[in-house]
Amino acid sequence: MPSSHLPTIEKLTVRPVCVPLQHPHKTASGVITESPLVLCDITTSDNVTGHSLIFTYTKAALKSTATLLKELEPLIAGKPLAPKTLELELSEKFRLLGKQGLVAMAIAAIDMALWDALARTRHCSLSQLLGASEKPIKAYGGIGFDGVKGCEKSAAYWMEQGFAGVKAKIGYATADDDLAVVRAIRNIVGDKTALMIDYNQSLTPTEAIERLKLLENEQLTWIEEPTRAHDYAGHAEIAQAIKTPIQCGENWWGLTDLQHALNHQCSDYIMLDVMKIGGVTGWVESAALAHSHQKQVSSHLWPEISAQLLSATPTAHWLEYIDWWNPILLNPLKIENGFTVPNNAIGSGIEWNEERIGEFLV
Repeated sequence: MPSSHLPTIEKLTVRPVCVPLQHPHKTASGVITESPLVLCDITTSDNVTGHSLIFTYTKAALKSTATLLKELEPLIAGKPLAPKTLELELSEKFRLLGKQGLVAMAIAAIDMALWDALARTRHCSLSQLLGASEKPIKAYGGIGFDGVKGCEKSAAYWMEQGFAGVKAKIGYATADDDLAVVRAIRNIVGDKTALMIDYNQSLTPTEAIERLKLLENEQLTWIEEPTRAHDYAGHAEIAQAIKTPIQCGENWWGLTDLQHALNHQCSDYIMLDVMKIGGVTGWVESAALAHSHQKQVSSHLWPEISAQLLSATPTAHWLEYIDWWNPILLNPLKIENGFTVPNNAIGSGIEWNEERIGEFLV
């Protein structure tokens, strides 16, 4: 469809909300008790509205992120609904400031909403717009930094829900503590369930190699971010020394970070966060690059849109499931028999539960 025949962008609506977690999620670096989110709606000239949301991790960044996002409205208003073109224009606009952090998050919010709107205009799902059919993706549930008893309880919960895998936050005071938690979880989930662990960047490379060697016989599917996310050389050193696959990527900002990681051969698997990697446009480019290097791709957070994107990812691996944002979603993603359930969504799968959003507005 020629750009002259595309609908144009009429309005950008931004709403900051803070959704309490039903069950606080502990990590090695702190406790997540709420989800500060910026909801983004882009309305077009044919009265179609595309939706997206971004997660600011801390409430301290919520209002500033929402303000920045709203400030970008004049840069897209009146222009054709062409997500890739607009992503390039916004990236060029912020070349000197740099496209990381809040700037990258704001651009990703716009990109995701634009793709959602375009799919709705075509009356199809995001995966279909990208040339793929939505398919079931293996899913795992997350276990917090909760010690042996707490982790056992969470593992049992995810097994009752029928998940194919679980991932535990790790990085306790000693390696023996880590091992005790891993074995306690394995005792609950059994040998047929995938078990991943996540250190949340809490170790130095030397510490990581010492600790991870003690876990080599625990049948772990992967070990995630044992050291700093952007220490590519450190992760490469760990990956070379440890037989268990290393998983990185959730904190990489865009295609350049992924390219650096691939150049260093620092991660056996790739994990993409749709917000940090650059929205739908960034994900598609990154998935293609990962495919060219024969790297399997998993998702971080954003289960609804990630299920759509993984369906269009040649080397799709695992989907990370969270229910943190379910209260504001009309049709949260469902899991059955360990896999996502394709829901024949129009767009990215994100629909607002407007009756509940008002409870959480900031």
